Amino acid sequence: MRLSIIIPVLNEAASLPGLLEHLAQLRARGAEVIVVDGGSEDESQQFASRAGVRLVCAGRGRARQMNAGAAAASGDVLLFLHADTTLPPSAEQAIETVVRRGRGANEYVWGRFDVRINGHHFMLRVVAPLINWRSRFTGIATGDQAMFVARSAFEAVGGFPEQPLMEDIEMSKRLLALSGPVCLRDRVVTSGRRWETRGVWRTIWLMWRLRWAYWRGVPASELAKYYR
Repeated sequence: MRLSIIIPVLNEAASLPGLLEHLAQLRARGAEVIVVDGGSEDESQQFASRAGVRLVCAGRGRARQMNAGAAAASGDVLLFLHADTTLPPSAEQAIETVVRRGRGANEYVWGRFDVRINGHHFMLRVVAPLINWRSRFTGIATGDQAMFVARSAFEAVGGFPEQPLMEDIEMSKRLLALSGPVCLRDRVVTSGRRWETRGVWRTIWLMWRLRWAYWRGVPASELAKYYR
């Protein structure tokens, strides 16, 4: 198995150096790391180039960037990682085990990790288990959970829908038509900056409202206006 780690970025100079250093051991073992820049105005591209990882430039938009990274990747398993999220030490072995077991019965293997949110607010220790439980119950994975997918499954569903929001939810729905996700209990650690910058309670309320509206059929383009 060759793993390709695809990182969509936009002005992530504060997070990217630490993440690329974190991924150095995986690279040394043969994993491919691709940074897909959507038009950063900071030093994100320079940091990627200095680290020696592959740099791809694409149109702005997380879904569009992840699709561009997948098109450039050579691995047979694609892992989509946010710039403010780090993988557990067991990530590569856990994914390889899943893929090897799954290939015997179903080539359309995909899944995600449990998540822990790094931050100071006490509610973040409540939010993370709720995200993990919701994901396990619904089969829907979020971008913060480091989704991984066999290339065969990625190509079968046509990649991420290029919409401005909820692309992870829509991708999960497409993949569910092929197979259920593997929900790894190994935890990725993601930054709580989104919650703490905007206000934890306000962000929780906003995200639930947006997900409810999306479930009711409100277009992602309309929801993106409220999210911003």
